[in-house]
Amino acid sequence: MRLILLGPPGAGKGTQAARLVEAHGIPQLSTGDMLRAAVAAGTETGLKAKAIMEAGDLVSDDIVNQIVADRISAPDCASGVILDGYPRTLAQADAVEEMMAEKSLTLDAVVELVVDDRALVGRIVKRAEEAAAAGQPVRKDDTPEVFDERLRAYYKSTAPLTGYYYAKGQLKTVDGMGTIDEVTAEIRSVLSS
Repeated sequence: MRLILLGPPGAGKGTQAARLVEAHGIPQLSTGDMLRAAVAAGTETGLKAKAIMEAGDLVSDDIVNQIVADRISAPDCASGVILDGYPRTLAQADAVEEMMAEKSLTLDAVVELVVDDRALVGRIVKRAEEAAAAGQPVRKDDTPEVFDERLRAYYKSTAPLTGYYYAKGQLKTVDGMGTIDEVTAEIRSVLSS
């Protein structure tokens, strides 16, 4: 199974991806994790990314796309992957389509977690409170102010992917406002249909 999880920050993509990994035995690919791994491994693409990040710039689509293409070619991805946080733009979505076609792979589904924006702020605040109470570091982006910026960026760049995948007949929407178990059950249902 090859799928993409879409939804705004705080929608529960990471939580649901971890459950899909457990249920299907396929890796979750996070571009942030892959970039850090490529940098740590000292790959050619990783070294390019490192220089860009050290200069304080955003890593280009070309580099991110290459890191994803390299990763989905790894043996542990032969049975499938869960793309979480990628693609983020229409250009990256086109790149996913091209890299899948080059490898004679198909994207099975795009699952969008639909959530209420106001509830997301509450989720982010709760996540920060729970992390602090557990003595864990609080994510820098888990403040209402930073979250608002991330949400605006999501609607500007990533939300258009909903229409892109709907037009291709690949979009499956899930109510992301239920409990974690309810959302998991709904994802399972839409993937089996």
